[in-house]
Amino acid sequence: MTDLNGKVFVVVGATGALGSRIAGLLAQRGAALTVTGTSAQSLASVSIPGAHTVVTDLRLPDDPRSLIAAAKAQHGRIDGVINAAGVVAFGPLAEIDDDTVDDLVLIDFLGPLRLLRAALGEVEQGGVIAGISAVLAESPMGGMATYSAVKSATAALFAAAAKEARRNKIRVLDIRPPHTETGLAERAIAGTAPKMPTGLDPDAVAQRVVDAVTGDERDVPSSAFA
Repeated sequence: MTDLNGKVFVVVGATGALGSRIAGLLAQRGAALTVTGTSAQSLASVSIPGAHTVVTDLRLPDDPRSLIAAAKAQHGRIDGVINAAGVVAFGPLAEIDDDTVDDLVLIDFLGPLRLLRAALGEVEQGGVIAGISAVLAESPMGGMATYSAVKSATAALFAAAAKEARRNKIRVLDIRPPHTETGLAERAIAGTAPKMPTGLDPDAVAQRVVDAVTGDERDVPSSAFA
């Protein structure tokens, strides 16, 4: 999928630091886009001419299906779906409250599951569905047990779904970048981030994601960002 002219991509979380960069790179290469944010106000910040915008909240059970249906109706086809949405929480397992657990599961696991399920029936043969997970799916951390567990579950979901999707010639790709300077840690839904070393440049990570999605890779572990 090196030539993106005439290709259609859905970028979920396109108002975020990473999603906005990914969407911009895809547009520069000629792709038509459907992009999402959690509100019309946040979507107003997307500066990609001609992009189709859809308000999407991954906590709502029907929103992923409605998004895919809206993108298909707008463009007539879908060649790729990239989920760059997510939240993070910090704190010992014994101190994480149920509301925080619910949001982590809804946004970082059930949302991707529902999006993947909806996209599998609509993405064209030769297309790709990618989720941006985290290095914690490979190396769970104390003080982030719930987040680590949710990301690990999502990585397992994508790995298993990739095997199922091969018969339809669709790549399902789990991408697990190391800590990246997106500001997500400062927007945690619970707890305070521990002191961390400087993360990766989001521009470089976005470029690596787009290269993986438009290439032929089947898995992008944290070591692929070295």
